[in-house]
Amino acid sequence: MIHLSSPIIGAEEIEAVTRVLASGMLAQGPEVAAFEEEFSAHVDGRSCVAVNAGTTGLHLAMLALGIGPGDEVIVPSFTFAATANVVRLCGAEPVFVDIDPVSFCMDPAAASAAVTARTAAVVPVHLYGHPADMTAIEALAARHGLAVVEDAAQAHLAAWHDVPVGALGDAAMFSFYPTKNMTTGEGGMIVVKDAAVARKLRLLRNQGMEARYANEIVGFNARLTDIGGALGRVQLRKVGGWTATRQANARALDARLRGVTPPTVVSGASHVYHQYTVRAADRDRLLAHLRKAGVAAGVYYPTPVHRLPSFGLRLDLPETERAAEEVLSLPVRPDLTESEIETIIAAVNDWAV
Repeated sequence: MIHLSSPIIGAEEIEAVTRVLASGMLAQGPEVAAFEEEFSAHVDGRSCVAVNAGTTGLHLAMLALGIGPGDEVIVPSFTFAATANVVRLCGAEPVFVDIDPVSFCMDPAAASAAVTARTAAVVPVHLYGHPADMTAIEALAARHGLAVVEDAAQAHLAAWHDVPVGALGDAAMFSFYPTKNMTTGEGGMIVVKDAAVARKLRLLRNQGMEARYANEIVGFNARLTDIGGALGRVQLRKVGGWTATRQANARALDARLRGVTPPTVVSGASHVYHQYTVRAADRDRLLAHLRKAGVAAGVYYPTPVHRLPSFGLRLDLPETERAAEEVLSLPVRPDLTESEIETIIAAVNDWAV
């Protein structure tokens, strides 16, 4: 079976983790601090705060920006549930909007139509590694005085008009879950432009304290381990090369696939292909065909978030509904062999005949 995604762990990662284990400093320590500093170089020097999960990062970012009860936060429904879950966890209400059918990201016009007097923030998701239209979203936020929180969980090194994602909004979150373009085993990074917000995030992740037993606010235990920090530092040195290979693999698929609609890269966007997502009119039949041919494929996401039992809403989001019925992600990971790429192409094209 050609797997859809898997972490790439080599000798350098093993050595880094072994070094931390031998040091005895396992909790948030020098490796985490170095990882934050090195990650900052990839987001235009913004402040970076490492935490134990991407979802945690999104949650703490909203809390640090003051999102809370009585607020509304505009989110796409075509995303992973965590994007909306954290809004509820802050005591605010997610307002679901439709997507642009080309990029699969939030439709700025739909977001604009959803603004009310209670709207406090907008959360564009850089889905599959393709950046949202940040020009339009930032203009919308400026008109209405909204915070912009980028969900960049899938978008390491992506860019919008040459500005890296994570350096565009008021705050951003990257995930380092094992299936992401780089991993720390489990973890996340919060990126913010304001130093005061960064300090509040550091308090929130560490029981509300900077100095031991001097708790300034009520906080969480959301620390990243030094094991994760060491692993992330090695992966960060490799993710640029991996990204270039993902993009080359995507070009190979673009050129030869038949019977499906390949992903489109919007002008000004740098797509990092966390997923290579096509549209297929008979998606479920193609999925079954690929699995029989030994090609693992995935559907992200079969149920829009607003229709999940956790929210249970009936909304008119036609592009979201259509995408949920048609999308299929094919392997594009950087360790694919030429033979595996040929197998993927042949399997899709055999179905298309």
